[in-house]
Amino acid sequence: MKYCAHCGKELAETNSFCPACGCAQGAPAVKPPTDSSNAGYAVLGFFIPLVGLILWLIWKDDYPLRAKSVGMGAMIGGIVIVALLVFCFAILFGLLSTLGSISSSSRYYRYP
Repeated sequence: MKYCAHCGKELAETNSFCPACGCAQGAPAVKPPTDSSNAGYAVLGFFIPLVGLILWLIWKDDYPLRAKSVGMGAMIGGIVIVALLVFCFAILFGLLSTLGSISSSSRYYRYP
């Protein structure tokens, strides 16, 4: 059963106005969405930075704490990926230059 918030008379569940006093009955209370930082979203953003960036863009206004955790994970993951790429290219360039100097020095050697 539902009762009028103003006069206390019993109301039907579907009434939006009290038939006794005529006062409008408020909308049912809606539970606000919970927002909290979450390590799971940070890990998701770290391993898949593009998904983390998209989720940050979607959640930044409605869920700021959750957006911050996924955004930080995406940022750290992106930095790690760029650092690994630079490291791998440096190793590859070093190997190729070493192989190039070995092959060029043995090319001009003549046997007597």
